[in-house]
Amino acid sequence: MSCAGWLRALKETARSGFKVERRRLEPWVAVRGAAGLAVVVGVAFALFGPGVAVSGAFGAFQAGIATLQRSWRPRPVLALASGASLAVSTFLGYLTGAHSGLFLLLLAVWTFLAGLAWTAGPAVGVIASSNVAIMLVTVTLPTSVAAAAGHAAVIAAGGLVQAAMIVLFPVRPWGLQRDALADALAAMGDYARRLRHDPTAPFDPEPLMAARSAAAVTPREARRRPVELHGARGLAERIRPVLASLADPAFGAAAEGPERDRVRELLAAAGSVLDSTARAVRGGAPVHLAPAALAALRTPDTETVLTGPARRAASRLAPLLEAVVDAAEHPAARESRERERTGPAHATPVGAHRDRPGLWRLLPLALRSARAELHHDSPILRHAVRVCAVTSAGYVLGAALPLGHGYWAPMTVVMVMRPDFSQTYGRSVARFGGTLVGVVLATGIVHATHPGTGVSIALAVLSAGLMYLLLRTGYAISQVFVSAYVVFLLDTAGEGVTQTVRDRVLLTLLGGLLAMAAYAVYPAWETPRLRARLADWLVTDGRYAAAVVAHYARPAGRPAGRPAGRPAPDVRETLLASREARIAWHAAETRASLEPVRHRGLSPEAADAADDALAQLARVAMLLEAHLPDRDAAPLPAAAGLAEALRHATERGAKAVRDGRVPRWDAVRDALDRWDDTAPPAESPDPALVRSGAGLLLDALEQLSRALAPERAPERAADAEAESEAEGGTGRR
Repeated sequence: MSCAGWLRALKETARSGFKVERRRLEPWVAVRGAAGLAVVVGVAFALFGPGVAVSGAFGAFQAGIATLQRSWRPRPVLALASGASLAVSTFLGYLTGAHSGLFLLLLAVWTFLAGLAWTAGPAVGVIASSNVAIMLVTVTLPTSVAAAAGHAAVIAAGGLVQAAMIVLFPVRPWGLQRDALADALAAMGDYARRLRHDPTAPFDPEPLMAARSAAAVTPREARRRPVELHGARGLAERIRPVLASLADPAFGAAAEGPERDRVRELLAAAGSVLDSTARAVRGGAPVHLAPAALAALRTPDTETVLTGPARRAASRLAPLLEAVVDAAEHPAARESRERERTGPAHATPVGAHRDRPGLWRLLPLALRSARAELHHDSPILRHAVRVCAVTSAGYVLGAALPLGHGYWAPMTVVMVMRPDFSQTYGRSVARFGGTLVGVVLATGIVHATHPGTGVSIALAVLSAGLMYLLLRTGYAISQVFVSAYVVFLLDTAGEGVTQTVRDRVLLTLLGGLLAMAAYAVYPAWETPRLRARLADWLVTDGRYAAAVVAHYARPAGRPAGRPAGRPAPDVRETLLASREARIAWHAAETRASLEPVRHRGLSPEAADAADDALAQLARVAMLLEAHLPDRDAAPLPAAAGLAEALRHATERGAKAVRDGRVPRWDAVRDALDRWDDTAPPAESPDPALVRSGAGLLLDALEQLSRALAPERAPERAADAEAESEAEGGTGRR
């Protein structure tokens, strides 16, 4: 570490904390959340008074935030889970609040569990952290132990009301799932257009993986899911290798000439069709296709202009695009067509779907995930220890300082701390800035106007509504309205008038500094783990490539009746693993780029070059997948040896990457030499194409080795070469 590194890291994280993103706002969702909050506060205030009203308001407020998290679960379920968990937290806080030692123990246990909750996903982690923060506020309100159950019930009722509002006043049902599928289709359309100008253009599979995650539903959801969300994603997955193989000069059309011109027309038409389908899915509207795109796809000269693999890819493209449009067809149009065919429309039958466990089934899975993180090197465990220790310390310091309402310090700690460095530091700076603005404005309004209870409630609801509206535009902006909401709400109960702006800001600053110091003292840096992430990606890429190549050696192993272009189960499984490893690598690389630590042998330049190499390895495997032979095709025996060599060599290469050595690929090279010495069967489909692809796989692996071999360390590279040769010789024997 160095001072320059820390200064750079602080600058970058502060910039990310104050970043404002342009997101599509959903005003009706914000209005619905604010209306649910107003109902809870108004009824509780009228029946029980300001103290209970504040408790109910926090329950409804937190439930509203939970429904806005990036989660594929139904919004009412999130609201109910948030209200129930906050009610339990607050009830226990009330019971122990009168005894500082017991409450501190509860706070430590609760924050530790909230830290471990991140193993179940960001949405669960945010809800758990918010529960602790709100518990710190609500237990300071004047109440008795006998009233603890009543306050907890009102908090749970707040979650129930928000859930009821979602059911009674739905806004864009299945909106997140529609957006995920539309984003995947739009990304595929953009990919098709980029291939027109760059035949080897890269493709980020993250939109496809997000759409896949969104497609997981419970059996009940499967019966209610709109028909246009059923099958378009799987078809888009099959279109991607067809587009790539059509555009690539080595696997498709020639680089120049009539073939290339025809391919550009087809790619432009595909991009237009996919964009139109994406717009229809996002808005739940009929698909309107451009006449020019339809004309390009229906031009009859494709068979005469294109030859070989390019013709085969083009023949698959048009039916796949037609199937995508049909799968995304508007329900009204589909029902009209079905009535014409079969009479009155019936409910859409529930077929196979990706299963998503319900909350009760999720609990044992979450417990197993948490147990798996109980080791010293786990970032989640380190986060749980940090947040537990620092929140407890913040509570003690806040109570000891003569500032009053010291919960602002531990509340800041638990809200800003995250398992990674960049988010913790960025949120700490953003929370301080947002709190400063929000507290100054809200406290200034309170002291200048002395609003009555009704006006304070209205201002609190307005602040919550603005926070709901702008939550996804940036953390600093949301904190302005969160801070104002807390000030106005506490003023309703008479709890906020005794604390000054200076006290609140100083305690928030104290909490942020404690969170930042804790990460510096007990970090969980991503930079030292980059080689392990890269090795994981290499292993999964190797297994994917090996699975594809193996099917050329055993075409009969493909499932009977499987349509052309649809991957075999083992190919699909390894492809998904490769994508997950790629996404994990990119996320880790992004986090590491903001950390103030040395690269430990994997410089940013080497990481970028290795990224390009593994992306090329996966791309070539995908191109080979696009031309997998049918079950009745003649086998290509040489492919079996190459598949085995790829699998074992990438596993050994991954071990070398983890150990800081340069991997070598002698086993793969030897397999290709044996391939060249063996004449392929005359009836084998495109043996030259497969052999060319195999050579490109080796080129990508050697590109990875060059990326990881430092030019200024020849002696280290020589040692690694000698050791790798010994391993390769053992493998050949």
